[in-house]
Amino acid sequence: MNQTPKPPVSDTTLPSPVVEQDGESVIMSFDEVSVQSRMRLDDPTALDLDYSRVMMAFLLLQPQPASILMIGLGGGSLAKYCHRHLPQARITVVEINPEVIAARDTFQVPADGELFSVVQGDGAAFLATSPRDSYDVILVDGFGADGEQPEALCSLAFYKACRAALRPSGVLMVNLQDQEPQCSRLIGRIWQMFGEPVLPLEVACGGNLVVLAGDDAAFKACAGSLRRRWRALDAVHQATLDDVLPGLEEELKPWWTPPAKDKKPVARDEVAAAKPKVQAASTEAKIGAKKASVQRKRSGGRR
Repeated sequence: MNQTPKPPVSDTTLPSPVVEQDGESVIMSFDEVSVQSRMRLDDPTALDLDYSRVMMAFLLLQPQPASILMIGLGGGSLAKYCHRHLPQARITVVEINPEVIAARDTFQVPADGELFSVVQGDGAAFLATSPRDSYDVILVDGFGADGEQPEALCSLAFYKACRAALRPSGVLMVNLQDQEPQCSRLIGRIWQMFGEPVLPLEVACGGNLVVLAGDDAAFKACAGSLRRRWRALDAVHQATLDDVLPGLEEELKPWWTPPAKDKKPVARDEVAAAKPKVQAASTEAKIGAKKASVQRKRSGGRR
């Protein structure tokens, strides 16, 4: 591989990215084990890594977001995809590492403009000072030198700030390293801030797990119309989410309510003969048991 020269290090506490080219792609990494980002040279805006496609699941709840905040730039895969295929969205990317930002041209990250900007800074600090109800979507994709979630980007305070900065129907997507027990702890923290509407979405390869968190009403609406929403998306988004759809459909089942059936009029004597109280109690018990099961899942079980 050809290795791109690195700019001078401006902060020795931050890891230096290694950028390499192999003739078919450009790869960013921080160690010899994991790939931080990969860009196909024949299609620079394609989402090449599995986790990045799962991160786009927010489109099924927010198909036309007006404002997107991204914490972590990397090689800019998500930023480029959203910039190209969601042209109406105002996209702000916060990246703490200046050396990562310095590689933006190599990865063909768009120049800053009216609807797109890359800001050097601490993502947690940036979010803490963001006005309430600022964003339709927040994507968190920040890691430390050893592939761990930095504490500043996975604390209760951080997830609370995410909830506050999202609009009422906004969606949070978090890319986590799928290693226990840390992964379950972080899902539990997100659940504490968002409640029931928290879904762990499996990633086929790469050792990641993506968490989707949002609004209960939005989850209920999406659960009953997921396939219809997918078909309404542009073809490029359908292709991106094709492998994500089955897993999301399964996770949304607890929020799905079957359509009400038309009931035939019942005579009064038939109503008197019925025993609705016993039936209601039985149904209530089943619903209670189901909710308890869902709560146990959402509070941090590994999926």
